[in-house]
Amino acid sequence: MSSQDNQDEVLRWVERVATFCVEEWALPPITGRILGLLMICDPPERSAGQIAETIKASRASLTSNMRFLAAIGLVRKVRVPGDRTTYYRIEDDAWHRVIQRKLDSLGAFDGIADEGVKLAGGRGPRSERIRAAQQSLTWLRDIAARNPPKR
Repeated sequence: MSSQDNQDEVLRWVERVATFCVEEWALPPITGRILGLLMICDPPERSAGQIAETIKASRASLTSNMRFLAAIGLVRKVRVPGDRTTYYRIEDDAWHRVIQRKLDSLGAFDGIADEGVKLAGGRGPRSERIRAAQQSLTWLRDIAARNPPKR
């Protein structure tokens, strides 16, 4: 297999990641492309220019998406001594940390749900809908707690 064939396969995979991110998480396609590229590239760091060129994105769009990914903890900036270029990479445990934060936030819904049940009178269809949401979110949090990812 030629290097170009391999590059084409990598770009198809990056596009599959982007499609997943759009359909499942409502992220912009460029965000998914950045994530896909940074997951599969070797070495694991890429400059903004390299990322933009590879995924055919404008630098302006790339910059705002990189800021977003850094803010949520999936991507971090990396400096190389003697090189003025800023590189980006996905942390090895980034997915775990982001998902864990989301799961932890589900606990906050318990108090909101309890308040809603009281507002709804504690019985009846309104209270049951709130309890159903609360039970589902608690179930998800508990499953994740019992089955941490293997590293």
